[in-house]
Amino acid sequence: MYRHFFKRFFDFSISLIALLCLSPFLLIVIVWLYFANQGGGIFFMQERPGKDSRIFKVIKFKTMTDARDANGTLLPDAQRLTKVGRFVRSTSIDELPQLFNVLKGDMALIGPRPLLIKYLPLYSREQARRHEVRPGITGWAQCHGRNAISWSEKFKLDVWYVDHCSLWIDIKVIFITIKKVVCRADISSSTSATMEPFNGEN
Repeated sequence: MYRHFFKRFFDFSISLIALLCLSPFLLIVIVWLYFANQGGGIFFMQERPGKDSRIFKVIKFKTMTDARDANGTLLPDAQRLTKVGRFVRSTSIDELPQLFNVLKGDMALIGPRPLLIKYLPLYSREQARRHEVRPGITGWAQCHGRNAISWSEKFKLDVWYVDHCSLWIDIKVIFITIKKVVCRADISSSTSATMEPFNGEN
């Protein structure tokens, strides 16, 4: 009942209230990133698969420059991440523009994180079940390791959420997420500034 009817109302209402309350703060972040990125853009938009693998454009605050090497190839994430961007990412401020994705219906507040389109053919049948629900700004996997756990662990947690989605679980995820944001926990993997690419291994 909750997943098919009430959840959308819950997501929309909370997102609208959050945007109204945070709007002055978001304007400050926009100005801050404009100067930090040296005019290179404030928002990062990228196509991602959503519910039933339908493609949509996710929006985030841009935390990296577009710096490239002599061959025109983008430098590694760690080298492109600005000091301001590192703070914005570590506090999860970069995720806040996705509240607009929630209002549009592309995303939910809670759900599996939307990943890259190129990963779609790499999922096992079980892993692909993460697309049975709308992707979320935060989710069950983010509460249990975020970027500090392996892909296989993350996918198992995503599918667990699909099978156990409820109002109580969503409220629990929100409170755990707030705690992790305050503590800035599990932002990076042990070997990367963000998360290593998924290669299809289980």
